[in-house]
Amino acid sequence: MKSREALEQTGLRILEYTKTELILALPFLSSALDRLPGAMEMRTRRMGTDGRQIFFFPGYLTETFLNSPRTLARDVLHMLLHGLFRHFSGGLLHPDRELWDLSADIAAESVADSLTIPALFTLPSEVRSEWYRRLRGELGVLTAEKLYVWFLSNPPDYAEREMLRREFCRCDHAFWPRAEAENRDSQHPPVPEMLLIRQSEDDWKKEAKRLQSELRALGKDAASGEKDFLRRITAEVSEKADYREYLKRFAVLREVQGADPDRFDYGYYYYGLQQYGNMPLIEEYETRELKRVEELAIAIDTSASCQAELVRRFLSETAAILLKQESFFRHTKVLILECDEAVRNERLFTDLADFRGFAEGFLVHGGGGTDFRPVFRWVAEKQRTGELKDLRGLLYFTDGFGVCPEKPPAYETAFVFCREQKYRDTEVPDWAMRLYFDSAGALKSSAPGMTE
Repeated sequence: MKSREALEQTGLRILEYTKTELILALPFLSSALDRLPGAMEMRTRRMGTDGRQIFFFPGYLTETFLNSPRTLARDVLHMLLHGLFRHFSGGLLHPDRELWDLSADIAAESVADSLTIPALFTLPSEVRSEWYRRLRGELGVLTAEKLYVWFLSNPPDYAEREMLRREFCRCDHAFWPRAEAENRDSQHPPVPEMLLIRQSEDDWKKEAKRLQSELRALGKDAASGEKDFLRRITAEVSEKADYREYLKRFAVLREVQGADPDRFDYGYYYYGLQQYGNMPLIEEYETRELKRVEELAIAIDTSASCQAELVRRFLSETAAILLKQESFFRHTKVLILECDEAVRNERLFTDLADFRGFAEGFLVHGGGGTDFRPVFRWVAEKQRTGELKDLRGLLYFTDGFGVCPEKPPAYETAFVFCREQKYRDTEVPDWAMRLYFDSAGALKSSAPGMTE
């Protein structure tokens, strides 16, 4: 018993020392590291985490600390990045669990390898460097979601998977939640476990937001390592909001014809009928207020780097959402602008059925370079002439390789990037939102100033 306690205490001291070294190198990680206390675990032969604890095998911890303290620091940083990027529940959401694990490991290591801090830096192997060149050439910044989608289209064979796993895996993923865990009768974790998973995800989301705010507050005073970490960590930390919910942000309150059951008091109504003989004390409201979109502008980047099929998917998804009349006005105005370095085509739709037909048969007009500024000047002219009287926002579907205006417009703006193609969102100004469109038509948004 004493021997086990001594092993655990030695392991905990080593882990705390390693955390301290990480904090000295990257002080802004202090709060995040506090979220991962240590716990000895004999069922693993290395280290692992479930997002709430770091589990360690005492022999691995002691041997690695004595032979290569830097390796141990990288292991802890790797697990911390899994938490900040909320990778743990990916095995529940993606059919190919092993492919998701590999994608998450590459994403975490790509961030760690980008840091040039002496206490953490190790020269990447030739194999690792070659894969970074290949993947970044295809995807830009390496996020777990982008890597997973890319690997589905370019599946590695068994030998390649094993090679990549050995190269990038630093922790035991056995502690990650799995839908097919032992002794379960269903294909989903029980409700108490799902609540714990959701709470853990929420806690890490809050921590990531806090970390981003702290790093941004440093501004020009941030060290090079801090700036690099901020640039890379914001690539994956994003609000996973549904596109439909995002469009509701463009909504305005307006009275529409029709009874409003939420404002009608049936008690007074029936009391009047009983007391005064078919004479209700109140009548139904003849109008009601609903949140509905009125005017929306959608700009399409038709430069040579944007694919027409991806544009069609985006427009079709948008049209399908707008056609749900419970959420949007019957007479919504949708202005479509096609633009490369100049506005090439303009269509204004007041009938959403026509807009859907246009979306499904969309053909690209343009194919030159990219400049975002002409669209904003074009919209400003439409507002000046009164063609757009109540514009709520602009969605700009693009790969991001263009010039943005310096000053924000009076309406809300969101740049939309497709996860299936290479894009650059680092130049998007802080006053604009970033949205991410995937092959299934889902969009994920991030707060202003965040990058993918």
